[in-house]
Amino acid sequence: MKKTRKKIIILGSTGSIGGSTLDVIRHYPEKFEVVGLAAGKNINLLAQQIQEFRPRTAAVKTWGDSLRLQKEFSKTGTDILAGEIGLTDLVTDLEADLIVSAITGIAGLKPTIAALEAGKDIALANKESMVVAGPFLKKIAARTGARIIPVDSEHSAIFQCLQGQKGKYLRKVYLTASGGPFFRLPLAELADCKVEEALKHPRWTMGKKVTIDSATLMNKGLELIEARWLFDLQPEQLQVLVHPQSIVHALVEFQDGSVLAQMSQTDMRIPIQYALSYPERLTSFLPALNLVEIADLEFYPVDDEQRYPLFFLARKALLAGQSYPVMLNAANEVAVNAFLDSKIKFGQINLIVEYCHHQHQPAELNSLEDVFEIDRKTRIMANCYLNKLVNMKGKLI
Repeated sequence: MKKTRKKIIILGSTGSIGGSTLDVIRHYPEKFEVVGLAAGKNINLLAQQIQEFRPRTAAVKTWGDSLRLQKEFSKTGTDILAGEIGLTDLVTDLEADLIVSAITGIAGLKPTIAALEAGKDIALANKESMVVAGPFLKKIAARTGARIIPVDSEHSAIFQCLQGQKGKYLRKVYLTASGGPFFRLPLAELADCKVEEALKHPRWTMGKKVTIDSATLMNKGLELIEARWLFDLQPEQLQVLVHPQSIVHALVEFQDGSVLAQMSQTDMRIPIQYALSYPERLTSFLPALNLVEIADLEFYPVDDEQRYPLFFLARKALLAGQSYPVMLNAANEVAVNAFLDSKIKFGQINLIVEYCHHQHQPAELNSLEDVFEIDRKTRIMANCYLNKLVNMKGKLI
């Protein structure tokens, strides 16, 4: 009897995580079937993916792009949808066993909600969704029976370490950070680092936004908030260690003094494969980890607020709760995009986020509408401050 392949939808298929997911699927054609793809601007790459994987449905951002793809694939049987409605229809109407949520930023929140409301399991790579709306996503998943399987290497590591364990015995969770490209750079040189320098991550190959977040260590701050909701942890249970080798992805400490660590090669295809195959484990097509070759595993505390001001701001947002994480994420997205567009210097990313933090009026989040409203207001505030910075040629105001 032929086994049924697991049906996969990939949101953000042309991004780094999306591309890695498709590469995993290439190696296991007998295990997985791509039934849906969604992308934003990279329509040429999406067209190549449709040609190779022949999904039943694909979704794009604009009607113009959808018309182009409809014409190109009119005879292949792939339906082309467009806009926010098309993306929602993709995740709700198409039969699928797992949806990989890999759209960057808060743009991934609405389709993630729609998928969970439809009772579909999520392989979550879009950390921002959990950062800004974690309690809401967990409630929806509990109500519909959908599972949220983490894809981020650190959260996948925690997820694996907690298999078969009781939460009441848990003492602390340690997420690891590489330290980014500027870990050992003299502080005096940090503020003027160029975009191309910040994008040269020493260990991981990732999308631009998350690579800049790694350089500022904001990525790890966001991951703390994500872990808080994913695993129902208290802020004081969460810690970060700088681990330049990026071999140990997370450590879980139990009350009896035992510590479990998950280790693997620095390759996102490993946690992606685990999420796709869970609860099974497939034989990897990647080289095995060789600890003898690695020899040294170093760990350092994150205690330099001058080097990583955004990490400490993220910790404040984690402790404060309420609407602070929504504000943090929105302000950071505006600031990072401005840096990537060469509008501001690396050392000014934190100025925008700090300004929004000080100006923010915290509020309880009683609905998802509250989340989107705080996000909207923060982006207006962040862009206003950004424009002042640009007009004053970067002077502090």
